[in-house]
Amino acid sequence: MQKAEIAHRHMCAGQILGTRMALLGLRGIGIEDPLGIDRKRLIVYAEIDRCATDAIGMVTGCRLGKRTLKFRDWGKMAATFVDLQAGWGIRIVALENSRDLARELHPEIENKQKQQMLAYRELGDDQLFSVLRVRVNVDPAELPGTKGDRELCARCGEGINFGRFEDVGGERFCVSCAHPELSYWTAE
Repeated sequence: MQKAEIAHRHMCAGQILGTRMALLGLRGIGIEDPLGIDRKRLIVYAEIDRCATDAIGMVTGCRLGKRTLKFRDWGKMAATFVDLQAGWGIRIVALENSRDLARELHPEIENKQKQQMLAYRELGDDQLFSVLRVRVNVDPAELPGTKGDRELCARCGEGINFGRFEDVGGERFCVSCAHPELSYWTAE
C-alpha cells in the first residue's frame, strides 16, 4: 500500500481495491514472486484507467513499457491476471455493491472516500470481487520481449511497430491514417 501511495501520490479507495485485486489475482494463478522469479510468467489486462490500475502495476510489477500490462479501455473496474506458462488466468471484477457495503459497515463516517477506504481494507475478497477462471489467448506479438518488424506508414511516414498497420488500397497505413475518425488528434 505504501509503494502504491508513493507512485500514485495519494491513497484512495481505488488504490486499495487495486492492491487487493492484484494480490487476489496473483494468489489465484499461483504467482508468488511477481517482481522476481515469476516476472516473466505474468501479464495483466486492466480494463480501467483509474487509480486501481496504478496499484495493480505496483503490486505485480507489470508495466506498459515492459509489455506486461495491457490496457483495454472498457471502463470496468476489472483486471485479468494471466499465467503465461499455464495459458489461463483469473478475471477479477469489483462488485457494484461494494460502496453500499462500505456505507453499511461504517455509517458513522460521513466522508464517503474515508468510509470506502476503511471498508475496502476490512471486507472479505468475496464481498468485494467476483472471480472467474478464464482462458486467455495471448497473441505472440503481444508477449514481452517480442521484436516486430517496423513499417513506415505510406501516408504520414511515421514508424509502426508490431504489425499494427492496415492495408488500404495496396498500401500500409498506420491506424490513425487508415481511420482518421478514430484518432484522438487532428493537425492544426
